[in-house]
Amino acid sequence: MSQESIIKRKTEHLDICSDDSPAFRHKSTGFENYDFRHFALTEVDLTRIDLSRKFFGFKSSFPFLISCMTGGTDEANNINLKLAETAASLNIPLGLGSLRYAIGTNGFDAQLSAIREKAGSVPVLGNLGAAQILGSDRVETVNSLIKKSGADVFVIHLNPLQELLQNGGEYNFRGLLKSIKDLVSEAKIPIIVKEVGSGIDGVTAKKLLKAGVSGIDTAGAGGTSWAGVEILRNSKSGNSDFWDWGIPTSICISETVSLKKDYDFTLIASGGINDPFTAAKALALGADFVASARIILHALNKNGSQGVVKLIREWFETVKRIMFLTGAQTLKEFDKKILIQTQK
Repeated sequence: MSQESIIKRKTEHLDICSDDSPAFRHKSTGFENYDFRHFALTEVDLTRIDLSRKFFGFKSSFPFLISCMTGGTDEANNINLKLAETAASLNIPLGLGSLRYAIGTNGFDAQLSAIREKAGSVPVLGNLGAAQILGSDRVETVNSLIKKSGADVFVIHLNPLQELLQNGGEYNFRGLLKSIKDLVSEAKIPIIVKEVGSGIDGVTAKKLLKAGVSGIDTAGAGGTSWAGVEILRNSKSGNSDFWDWGIPTSICISETVSLKKDYDFTLIASGGINDPFTAAKALALGADFVASARIILHALNKNGSQGVVKLIREWFETVKRIMFLTGAQTLKEFDKKILIQTQK
């Protein structure tokens, strides 16, 4: 695909995601099936709750990261610069959108360097799609992008549904797991694998962990539908029956967290994490971090970097209050025991 086509597509993606039109229509995250177990005998000191958590050696102020969104256009670069400023202010990790546009060119090096500089000491997550790591030059490609972006962690995103529905999409993923395994063994930094809204289940997560990945980002169903994005981009791109395809985020977390007993990895919950109560439920189900994208973009467009800072700080003040009311002094104590499953 030409550079112009990639940039045009990214611009269209941003435009579509600027409102709620690409949200799942009938499928939810499943978090509504859980409620918090009120603990009237709480002995928690609200003022001493510490929400900091380690992210590959970095002490993040909150168990939250700004999810991978965009890049490659002037508008996207401005967004990433503002998000980098936001991440630095909050002392949380920052995900970059797909770096495909930077493969084989030095034309974006200055932009990426500026984002890295603006982010300061917080971890920056590079990102590339599965279709771009199938070639024999995958290790060189990813290591080059790591150098260009100054990434501390690298994300491979799995998006077969999106590829299926977009014009010029990749329909052949033979050898993908081996490609990921090769990257893990050769890359100089930790590798995380994420979906983009259709979810990673326990079976898939186990295969990835056996391949050596350091983290799983569920990116489950219930938030943004990338099938919906592609259908909105091009009405000829496929049957809208696939709009609600995917595994609800809560199920992805529940299945993947069970692998913690056998594997040491970071579990990130994303996909419809749009409010503090949902974020709290994801953490209680066992996620190490939660991540959001579209709601962050909306807050940024409306109120700038400080609007996002305010949003996230308010979220986690609410999470502290939930911990207080459920008797959890620490994030370690804030686990599935404080949840009531109201429906199965």
